[in-house]
Amino acid sequence: MKQKNTLLDTYTLMNGINIPKIGLGTWFIPDDEVAAAVCKAVEIGYRHIDTAQAYENERGIGKGVRDCGISRQELFITTKLAAELKTYEEAAQAITGSLEKMGLDYIDLMLIHSPQPWTDFRGGDYAAGNREAWRALEDAYKAGKLRAIGVSNFQEHDIENILSSCTIKPMVNQLLAHIGNTPATLIEYCRKNGILVEAYSPVAHGEILKSEEVQAIAEKYQVTVPQLCIRYDLQLETLPLPKTANPAHMLENIKVDFEISEKDMEILKSIKPLKDYGEYSSFPVFSGK
Repeated sequence: MKQKNTLLDTYTLMNGINIPKIGLGTWFIPDDEVAAAVCKAVEIGYRHIDTAQAYENERGIGKGVRDCGISRQELFITTKLAAELKTYEEAAQAITGSLEKMGLDYIDLMLIHSPQPWTDFRGGDYAAGNREAWRALEDAYKAGKLRAIGVSNFQEHDIENILSSCTIKPMVNQLLAHIGNTPATLIEYCRKNGILVEAYSPVAHGEILKSEEVQAIAEKYQVTVPQLCIRYDLQLETLPLPKTANPAHMLENIKVDFEISEKDMEILKSIKPLKDYGEYSSFPVFSGK
């Protein structure tokens, strides 16, 4: 049977923009290596590339966009406003900075990376700052610099804060969502508000590979654990963003044309939450806050 190309499937954001259902994550891919990774991904068939100001590889992403051999219009590029920027002026300057660094006329999607600075993750009250940063995104959207805007790592009350004053609703919320960490209530809240959930770290930075229970279910479907994890996120109607610079893994990660049964989905949803993300446990989003 011919493998279906999931990379050609799209979700439709609330403003009518189509976004490819799987994206390539680029966290920890160095700036001088990421252009080659983008070109290889595009050659394989990826059209959705995810980066952030905090990743410090936007320049290389832009080079990859120009060097990959297909038109800019065929690609969907996401970046994120640095988490510590909580004034209108800082955010507006940073949006311009991302456009200049990547050498692009527009960005397809830009997100506020976190409702708090990383040094105070899930800490103080940044409600006013988030409204200011959002206003800068709205103005850039209205000016045609951004095709879609959203948030990342936002909980329900963080989104409610934006909704209290916005003129344009968040279209996306990018979250840590994988087997062993499924924020079901937040995903459902986003769905009810028309907000697409993107799932970063779908393979839990490799820690999920240690689960014998997950391995057994993957073997049942004759797929790898990463393929099972990516398919799981797709069946949650979220958008997985597997990160890799390895062409073999890029190819493996898109061979997800199979269906996990409802029974197995329930088993996977009930997998015990991961407590240890290995070497990544020091990062705020993996710290259990």
